[in-house]
Amino acid sequence: MSIPQALSPPTSNHILAALPPAEYDRLAPHLEQIEMPLGRILYNADEFIEYGYFPTHAMISLVSQQPDGATVEVGLTGFEGMAPISLVLGVDQSPHQCIVQINDGGVRVRADALRAEFKRGGALHDLLLRYAQSLLQQVSQVAACNRLHSVEERLARWLLMSHDRSVSDELPLTHEFIAQMLGVRRAGVTTAALTLQAEGFIRYTRGRITITDRPGLEDFACPCYRIIKTEFDRLCAGTKMRGGELEVFDDEHVVESAPTY
Repeated sequence: MSIPQALSPPTSNHILAALPPAEYDRLAPHLEQIEMPLGRILYNADEFIEYGYFPTHAMISLVSQQPDGATVEVGLTGFEGMAPISLVLGVDQSPHQCIVQINDGGVRVRADALRAEFKRGGALHDLLLRYAQSLLQQVSQVAACNRLHSVEERLARWLLMSHDRSVSDELPLTHEFIAQMLGVRRAGVTTAALTLQAEGFIRYTRGRITITDRPGLEDFACPCYRIIKTEFDRLCAGTKMRGGELEVFDDEHVVESAPTY
C-alpha cells in the first residue's frame, strides 16, 4: 500500500527526509511501507532488482557469497541510505546479497519509478550519488580491515557501525550471525566478544549485545571505523548517525533542516 500523506517528511530515512517537497510528492505515490523481519533476504546476488529499499529503523547487510558457500559482509545500509545503490547506477543486478540484519520497517519503491526521479537530476540524484561514494569508501575500507586487523578489532568496528544505525544500545545479534558477517569461525567471535566484555565495552547475553562503553569501544577499534565515519560525514554532511537534526548541505551552506524520528 502507498504511504498516506500524513507520513510525508520528516521521515527517519535521511535521504527521503532531505528531499524538497516537490520531489518527495512525485515519489510518494510509489513508496510502499514494508516490514523487514530479521534474516529476510531482500534480493540475492545477480537477481534482477525490482525495488529500491529505504530502511527507516532496519539495517541491511550487503553480503558477498563465495562458490564454496562462505559469506562475508562487505557493507551496511541503515536509515542513512538505500539499497541496492547499483539500481541508480545503470545496473539491473547487484553483486551482493541483501539481507536484513536488524529488523524493523522501511519503505520500498519500484525500480522504474526510482530511476525516473533520479534521472531528473534534482536533490535525489545528488543525495544518492554522494551516498554511493560513501558506500564505496565503506566497502573498500571493510575489505582492507578484513585483511589487516584482528577479529577483536574488526568486531569492535562492526559493532560501532551497527550501533550507528540502530535506535538502541541493545543489538539483537547472535555469535553465529556475526561470524557469517565477519567471515570467521563462530569460536573466533565468541573469543573476541569475551575480550570486549572483559574490557567493559559490551555486555553479551544469548542473542543480544549491549554497548555499555561506546567511547572505550571506539578507542579499542581499528582505525577503519574512524576512516569510514569521517568520509561519510564529509560526503553526507550533516547526517547524524545517532539521531538529532538532519541538516541538508550544498557545498558551503545549510539549505534545509528537519528533525528525524
